[in-house]
Amino acid sequence: MATQQRTDPTEMSQQNTWWKSLFKMDVRAYTMVGALILIWVLFGLLNDTFLTPRNLSNLFTQMSVTSILAIGMVLVIVAGHIDLSVGSIVGLTGGIAAILSNWLGLPTIVVILGTLAVGLVLGMLQGWLVAYKAVPAFIVTLGGMLVFRGLLMGVTKSVTVPVSDPVFALMGNAYFAKGFGLILAAITIICLVWSAFNKRKSRQRYGFHVEPLAIDLLKVTGLSLLVVAFVLIVNSYKGIPFPIIFVLALAILFSFISTKTSFGRHIYAIGGNIEAARMSGINIRLKTMIVFIFSGLLASVASIVLTSRLTSATISAGNMAEMDAIAACVIGGTSLMGGSGKVSGAILGALVMTSLDNGMSLMGLESFWQYLVKGSILVFAVWLDISNRNKKSV
Repeated sequence: MATQQRTDPTEMSQQNTWWKSLFKMDVRAYTMVGALILIWVLFGLLNDTFLTPRNLSNLFTQMSVTSILAIGMVLVIVAGHIDLSVGSIVGLTGGIAAILSNWLGLPTIVVILGTLAVGLVLGMLQGWLVAYKAVPAFIVTLGGMLVFRGLLMGVTKSVTVPVSDPVFALMGNAYFAKGFGLILAAITIICLVWSAFNKRKSRQRYGFHVEPLAIDLLKVTGLSLLVVAFVLIVNSYKGIPFPIIFVLALAILFSFISTKTSFGRHIYAIGGNIEAARMSGINIRLKTMIVFIFSGLLASVASIVLTSRLTSATISAGNMAEMDAIAACVIGGTSLMGGSGKVSGAILGALVMTSLDNGMSLMGLESFWQYLVKGSILVFAVWLDISNRNKKSV
């Protein structure tokens, strides 16, 4: 007579906890990574050039402008607003940078500081109108989009302004030595390990739930493999592009600001429930204006990278860049309803959008296909976000 093996309930419970912990990780992140892999595999099969180290290195460089804009856009959207002017700010501040460098012959540091100052002032002006004059952000930034584009045409006389300063041009076209990439990878992996175990200790100290050790090891291993793969890819060409370092530095800085500071917590509170935030004593007007200042400032950083990479400023620079930034945020999990979103998700969303652009361009598809695909993806991502919110509210 066959004997039946009985499963230990404790063992079953531990297995269930393990799997629940594994899939408790951001499901949207799984989806984005899966979509990105699918996109890369598809374009790799359709075009032999797509997965070459040279093209992937160029792809990472191309995504830098969208990524920088998306970092600022995350904060704006989380706070419950929208910024349609960032593309025009990129164009205008890029034109000003080229004029300061080429027509006036100013030193590189003066050009950079002047460009950043203009972006900051434009963001402050729009933030003041939204926060203190109660003009809807959609209207303010839509007007800004038109006004700044018009100013760009005026100050540049609607001509392309070249940038001849070799130091300025380095910021968008130079590469770090390959040894730097290996050192950066090692430091990043060490930081990932330290962060994971420091978080475990902190949660244990305060009596919070701690994930199984295997889950943390799996996360750290997966992220470490991605870091190593990235460095190996870019080192197979010329090394890590300068613009990517700007993106990484800004992503780390604004991830810290949004998650580890009272300002960041206040922004999420404002976007989640503005009345509750007001009753808790949060200075909503000031925080809102600061969010738009950050957005304008980051748009000017993106303009420096773009103008440097193209070694010129054109009246079409930054055109539709705001749509790519918004799409990157939404694809990355930022809710257009406000109150939720991550900088890391926006960066991943920017990589997805740039991969689509790059792949379709290599295939020689006409521009209208790119607009159709990106627009459809944006609508689908918003619909998915609304559907998930409706399910949670039921």
